[in-house]
Amino acid sequence: MPTTERAARAGESRFPGEVDVAIVGSGPAGAAYARVLSELAPQLTVATFEAGPLISDPPGAHVKNIGDPEERARAQRSSEGPRPLTEAASTDTMDGYASEQRRLQRPGTFLLAKGWQREGEDGLPAAAMSSNVGGMGAHWTGACPRPGESEVIGFLPDLPVWLREAERLLDVSADVLADAPFAGEVRKRLAAAVDHDRTPDRAVQPMPLAVRRTRDGRLLWCGADTVFGDATRSNPRFTLFAEALVTRVLLDEAGTSVRGVRVRDRRTATDHTVAARYVVVAGDSLRTPQLLHASGVRPPALGRYLNDQPQVVYAVRMRDLPDEPAVPQDGAGITASSGVAWVPFTDAHPFHGQVMQLDASPVPLADDLLPGSVVGLGWFCAKDLRAEDRVAFRDDALDEYGMPEMEIHYRLTEADHATIDRARTEILHAAAALGEPLDDTPPLVFPAGASLHYQGTVRMGDTDDGTCVCDPAGQVWGVRGLFVAGNGVIPTATACNPTLTAVALAVGGARSIAETER
Repeated sequence: MPTTERAARAGESRFPGEVDVAIVGSGPAGAAYARVLSELAPQLTVATFEAGPLISDPPGAHVKNIGDPEERARAQRSSEGPRPLTEAASTDTMDGYASEQRRLQRPGTFLLAKGWQREGEDGLPAAAMSSNVGGMGAHWTGACPRPGESEVIGFLPDLPVWLREAERLLDVSADVLADAPFAGEVRKRLAAAVDHDRTPDRAVQPMPLAVRRTRDGRLLWCGADTVFGDATRSNPRFTLFAEALVTRVLLDEAGTSVRGVRVRDRRTATDHTVAARYVVVAGDSLRTPQLLHASGVRPPALGRYLNDQPQVVYAVRMRDLPDEPAVPQDGAGITASSGVAWVPFTDAHPFHGQVMQLDASPVPLADDLLPGSVVGLGWFCAKDLRAEDRVAFRDDALDEYGMPEMEIHYRLTEADHATIDRARTEILHAAAALGEPLDDTPPLVFPAGASLHYQGTVRMGDTDDGTCVCDPAGQVWGVRGLFVAGNGVIPTATACNPTLTAVALAVGGARSIAETER
């Protein structure tokens, strides 16, 4: 990776002694900071530190774009942190997808080893993370719907502008798979079933996706590599360091301003100090508050308002299909038969539907399968937000990375159970409009954490009232130069996929730094 990874000479640290901006985490939100600063403030020296390894070329690319199955498997295993699955474990994300396993684990992720449930609570048994350049952006589904109604963060007047910029950075399109075989029929049937009380902007529509078509017609998933873009990769003042674990954000004596980061080189097991005027912690919703806690930055809301999106899934085979040409499989991670429809969240229907036409069935079928004719429905529910739902950290025990061990405190409320029950009813209603069930199994509610959409633990607020961690620019209250980014910043109860919103908030934070430096 000659454009982004500096090689150290014998006996020297491969890290610089000083940068203007240190970014912790190389997922889509961290990549957005690097991209926006490269475009708007190219005079700044910027370094991104990623605890996990480099798994792709270009850095941060989606693993499903790796054509060779063995190379793809190595990338996924390398992303699974301290406890990778065995080599014999499947790397096909459809294998065992509709599983009732309590500790459900997807390829490319690793589960919390302990602390995922307190006695008498629901916990997050399927809470998972990835550790690799590109973060979860190397493994996600690419769905990028905009938030609507109460999902929208009301105190951010510039949010629509930031969302448009996030769509540019992620290369989002609602058209790239909109004409997949049977996709129009899927949307037509869904609309007839659910659109009767929806406004036009909340009606059934093609899902906006971070998927791009190459000049030769192939379809590729967009990941952090897309967000980094050529502007970042060609920036001579930007450097990406893999296998570089930031263990502490360094502050001044008063604890009111950042001074840099402490980095552990996981290749040499040595620790190094990198001075910085700005530090952006852009890990996931569990590890971002973990690093702040380890650094002594512990505002009252840190780790609180943790929320997952309860997820209900079902599948049908479409009935009475019109004649459509079959789309040949090309061996890539996504094909032209993979249409995705969107049933948006509304306050009256507090869930979001992701309706995917599958190239393969999640259950065995007796006869030949026409690509796109098996439809998987996933309803994501908005959580009843509570300060009591939180990730806490132990100062007397360390995890496998040597960081404070996590403890999850999490319950589903009566309101949550009522929303899940409604989602079951509505997913069956939508499914009946499309076709016939694949078998006699009722809709499956995934174990808590399986959505991988955790939010809220470093939430944004418009006033420092003890219920939020950062201001509307993403800067931690009371600590100049310290920013947080990622899904954990989102303060509202959402049901839609959070990545687009997280990248939009990162755009706003990066622009605030660039404006300050003008």
